Amino acid sequence: MKKTVLGGLCAILLSAVSTLAQAETIRIANHGQAGIDAMKSTVERIEKKYGVTVEVIEYPAPDKDYLTKLLTELGAGNAPDLFSIPTTAAVADMVEAGYLAPVTKEFKAWDGYGNLYDVAKELAVSPDGETYVMPFMLGIQEIYYRKDVLEKAGISTEQPKTWRELLDRAAEIKQKTGAYGLLFPAGVSWGSGAFDEGFQHLLVGSKTPQLVDADGKLDLNGEGVKDVFDVYKELIDKDLMPTQPLLGPEPWVVPKYQMFPAGKLVATTCGSWCYIFDWGRESKNPIPDVTKVVGTWTVPGQSNGQYVLANLAAPWAVNSKSANTELAIKALMEIGSIETQVSYAARIGNIPASKDAATNADFQKLTELVPIHAAAGNGVFLKQASGFGTVSEGVARATEALLRKETDAAGAQKILVDYVKETLGDDKVK
Repeated sequence: MKKTVLGGLCAILLSAVSTLAQAETIRIANHGQAGIDAMKSTVERIEKKYGVTVEVIEYPAPDKDYLTKLLTELGAGNAPDLFSIPTTAAVADMVEAGYLAPVTKEFKAWDGYGNLYDVAKELAVSPDGETYVMPFMLGIQEIYYRKDVLEKAGISTEQPKTWRELLDRAAEIKQKTGAYGLLFPAGVSWGSGAFDEGFQHLLVGSKTPQLVDADGKLDLNGEGVKDVFDVYKELIDKDLMPTQPLLGPEPWVVPKYQMFPAGKLVATTCGSWCYIFDWGRESKNPIPDVTKVVGTWTVPGQSNGQYVLANLAAPWAVNSKSANTELAIKALMEIGSIETQVSYAARIGNIPASKDAATNADFQKLTELVPIHAAAGNGVFLKQASGFGTVSEGVARATEALLRKETDAAGAQKILVDYVKETLGDDKVK
C-alpha cells in the first residue's frame, strides 16, 4: 500500500517537474536580422527577470512570407508563444480566428500604459473593445519630397492644401524637370504596402474617411473610395508616377532606392524609417545631407485638412494557445519597455509609442527621428475591422489593374468590392 502511494506521488512529482520544465521555455517568432537584433537585449532581460529560456524562432524575412508562415502555424496549433504581426490590417482577422490572447487587463495595469501616445492606445483596441497587441512602435507616414530639386527648378515647396494642389504640383514637376512628380505604392507585387503605404493616406482625407460603419460592415462603395482611385488614375494616365517598376518583383527598389536618390522621382509617400534606411546613413545609396534636402508634407485632404498617418508598426501579440499564457503576457509587457522601443527605432526606424522616449539619451542620438516622434501626437488612423487583410489585397489588385490601364476608377472600385465580397461574403460589405 505504501509502495503504491509512494509510486503515485513520484509520478505526480515527475509530471509537475516535466510541466514546469516546459513552462520555462518561451518561444518567440521573429523575422529579419534587424528585428532579431532589436529584440536581443529584451530577450536577455526576459530570461533574467523570469528565470526562463527564450527560444527565438526565425521565420521568413519578407513580411508577406512571414505572415503566411505564421498563419499556417497558428492554424495548425504549432505557433510560438509570442510573435509580431507585420501589418495592422491582419490583427482583426487574427482576433476573429481566435489566434490572439486578450491582454486588456494586463495592458492597462502595465506601468508604461499612461505614457503611450493616445493614438497608440486607440490603435491597439480591437472592434470587440479588447486589446490583443502591444502597440510599442508607430509607423508615422507622410509625403517626402526633394526640396533641393524643387528649389532649383523654381517650384514651390509649400504644403499642398488639397489633392488638386498635390496633383498640380506633380504635373509641374514633370513639366519643368522631366522627373516623376509623385509616387503612391500600388499593385500586387507591393502586397499590403499598396494599402498601408498608399491608398489609406488618401482615404482618410476623402469623402469616405473610414471603411468601417457602425455595424462593422465595410463601406467600400463610398464615393471617397472611387475618388482615391481617380487620383491613382490621373497619376498613371499623365505619366506623373513610375509604373513599370511597380509591375515587377520588389517594386519599391527602383523608385524608392534609385530614382528618388537620383532626383528622377521627386515626391513619394514614406515613413520615418526612410530618413535612416532608405536614403540616410544606413542606405546603400544615401542622399547627402538627407534631412536638409528631403522635406516632408503632410498628406492633404481631398478639399481640406492635413493628415499624418499613424499605424501600429509590427505590434506583438500572445498566442491564445500558448502553454503558459500568463508568462507570455508578462514577456509581452517587457517588449513594451522604452529600452525595446529605442532599440527598434535605431534598427528599424519606426517611432516609439511612448512619450517618455523623447528624453531617452539613446533616442536623442537618432536626430532624424526626434521631430517625427513629436508629430505622433497628431496622428490619424483608420479604424480596424475583420476583413481588412482582404481589403488590403483587394486594393492591391485594383491598383494593379489601374497600373496596367485595364480599367478606370469605377472599375477599380468594382474589382475591390467584388474581391472582398467573393472572399468574405456579400453581407460583409455595405
